[in-house]
Amino acid sequence: MTHSIKIILLACAATIAVSTVHIPALAAGGGGGGGGGIPSQTAPQYDPAVEYRTGIEALRTERWKDAEKAFKRVLEVAPRDPNSNLMMGLSKLGSGDIKGSRPYLDKAVKYGPDLVPARIKLGVVSAKLGDVVKAQAQLDWLTARAQTCAGTCPEAATLEQGIAEVKAAISAGKLAKLETPKVEALASPDGGDRAYLTAVSLINEHRYEAAIAALNQAQLSFGPHPDVLTYLGFANRKLKRYDVAEVYYRAALAIAPDHLGATEYYGELMLERGDTSGAKKMLARLDRLCTFGCAQADELRRWIDLGPDRG
Repeated sequence: MTHSIKIILLACAATIAVSTVHIPALAAGGGGGGGGGIPSQTAPQYDPAVEYRTGIEALRTERWKDAEKAFKRVLEVAPRDPNSNLMMGLSKLGSGDIKGSRPYLDKAVKYGPDLVPARIKLGVVSAKLGDVVKAQAQLDWLTARAQTCAGTCPEAATLEQGIAEVKAAISAGKLAKLETPKVEALASPDGGDRAYLTAVSLINEHRYEAAIAALNQAQLSFGPHPDVLTYLGFANRKLKRYDVAEVYYRAALAIAPDHLGATEYYGELMLERGDTSGAKKMLARLDRLCTFGCAQADELRRWIDLGPDRG
């Protein structure tokens, strides 16, 4: 089964799934299906995607401590997830812990340097705490991004508003106003579904940069969901950003060790980097997971058998 066909199948499955639930449908080439192991050994204590949605709902209803609890659980499993760090920062802000919010906003920017909402909040919080240098750095980044965008990118309005907020905060200093965090515009389930399905279509059209942008938007709604992480790995791999792709595949497998798509695609990445031995280990894992065979194992086996002529 080619990647194009698998992605078309995903779009069909996702269209059905989003009509009933507000998480992405399981990705084509990998549903994260179980492999017969003991759940306590093969999965985290908390499902980070579920906990993320719990945290988002708590933020939406201004239950700040509940939000902190949920995002803490997510970060125990995915400490480098930029969106989860951003949401934890917003939770801290909601409860009035301005100083406590900054480490999480710092991490959100560190692990997601293009995460505009995190840049905005970090700029405002830094100004409020008297760190003008860091606040100005965020303002400079936002201004440069807005100039590159020239009003044409999807985040143009957010950039314009954010620049105004950070400028006002720098001028006010420690008297800067911090508004109650709002997440509706950042992380609505319907918006996440649309972004995810858009990304699937873009991948099918080989428009990988645009797909990555859409997947990043989906992540704001769904957090470290293994299907989203797997497709971020896939799109980056197609752009030959192999190190970045590996980070996403490993993150997906850390959350869902039996995820078929992430296992297959990680094996393909290994082949592209010349690691045939590693790819065969991924194939052996798929064979254990797919007792009666599966498309993911068949596809990775084909890649291995074709050698340099694969693809």
